[in-house]
Amino acid sequence: MHLAYLSLGSNLGDRAEHLKAGVTMVASSDRYRLSRVYETEPVGGVDQDDFWNLVLELATDATPRELLERAHRAEAARARRREVHWGPRTLDVDVLLVGEETSEDPEILVPHPRMFERAFVLYPLAELAPQLVSAGQLAHAAGRVVALGTLESLR
Repeated sequence: MHLAYLSLGSNLGDRAEHLKAGVTMVASSDRYRLSRVYETEPVGGVDQDDFWNLVLELATDATPRELLERAHRAEAARARRREVHWGPRTLDVDVLLVGEETSEDPEILVPHPRMFERAFVLYPLAELAPQLVSAGQLAHAAGRVVALGTLESLR
């Protein structure tokens, strides 16, 4: 059993519902904790609405590949379309960390190669696992981040 961290985001449709469904599908039967939900500006230069993001902490035996498969199933179930790179999406799920495991597989790089550049990942991650994120990393992470509340309070 190890702790895994996944980032979930949505900026299309009912963002709270997409995130709630994503958490349910990705967490499966694993024990989990959630960060608060943060409203964040999009990265990548595509003009689009702000995202709602959170981090999911799982106590799991799943491998990085198994977590990626859960993520893809959850995205598909929420009708995610991959038409524009870094474009708007109903649900986006990224595997950040899986215990002490690493993966060089281009389909599932662990740790996530850009996680320490992104405020929308670091703020909710630091909330759940402050030992994983330094004050310097938070200060240098790009993007506006505003805490909105818990997923349940936003419904």
